Amino acid sequence: MKVSLRFFFLLFFTLISNHFTPINAIFSEQSNIMLPTHQYHTQKLTHLHFFYHDILEGNSPTVIQIIDPSNTSSGGFGTTFMMDNLLTKGPDLKSTKVGRAQGLFGLASLHDRGMVMLINFVFSEGNYEGSTLSLVGRNPVQDTVREMPIVGGTGVFRFAKGYAIAKSLWDISTSEHFVVEYNITVSCS
Repeated sequence: MKVSLRFFFLLFFTLISNHFTPINAIFSEQSNIMLPTHQYHTQKLTHLHFFYHDILEGNSPTVIQIIDPSNTSSGGFGTTFMMDNLLTKGPDLKSTKVGRAQGLFGLASLHDRGMVMLINFVFSEGNYEGSTLSLVGRNPVQDTVREMPIVGGTGVFRFAKGYAIAKSLWDISTSEHFVVEYNITVSCS
């Protein structure tokens, strides 16, 4: 069975690769890909800065565990959570609300505290009201600062792509309330 699956995948990728034209790309020292664009095409860059609040305990938690593989000895691997976290302008929970972070995350690494994140940032204020950004990627939560991809959006962020820099604010976070500062840069057509 394994041999036939390998043969199938090899044949499939060989057939697919023969039907696509390679894209000419220039790789910089940081491994960024720069693709040529049409001379009349412009990209709009937007920078967003806000704070994300995980409320883990109390009367109204915004994060709940939905999968608990406690019968394994894998250090929590597979543990999964659902969230509906408040986004604010400032680091204080009582700061002006700008939206919600809705999605899920789970422990996806057997070797460290790497999580898979699937988040929709749903904006409820100002020019971005009713628009969303989608983040899907690996989050090594043991690192204070980490980068994750923005893979799409809706509303004013339709066709968005970019990146999010998340910074854990250890000095103001508690076991009940975890605060993360987000700086997001996206480009839209």
